Amino acid sequence: MSNEKLIRFSITIPEDLLKEFESSYYTENRENRSEAVRNLMRSYVSSERWKNNNREVFATITIVYDHHLPELTRKLTAAQHDNGDVIICSQHVHLNHETCLECIITKGLSEDIEKFIEALKDIRGIKSLNFNVSAEI
Repeated sequence: MSNEKLIRFSITIPEDLLKEFESSYYTENRENRSEAVRNLMRSYVSSERWKNNNREVFATITIVYDHHLPELTRKLTAAQHDNGDVIICSQHVHLNHETCLECIITKGLSEDIEKFIEALKDIRGIKSLNFNVSAEI
């Protein structure tokens, strides 16, 4: 840890949530509860910071959807073509007879990546959409 001044503060949370947090946190060999909360806060700040600074970033976007919905598949393809300038590659996997998973790797200005993610969120029928901004360049 750097020589930053540490501030003590308290929070109030449900007992069950604290128990679940501590049971998972101790299995990951964290030094202490404060360090675990600091790590979570750093992660949150980092995940929000990229949205407010138009920098070049890498991001992965993972979507799960039913490929039997022809309108969804068409809209998904159109969104990717409309945002092809930020897409490096994509991997399509058939999870079962109905469901596909697609992982899209992107590189570009954070505002363009965010625009692409929002376009995907607007497509009805996607079962899940997750993304991770991996690095600022």
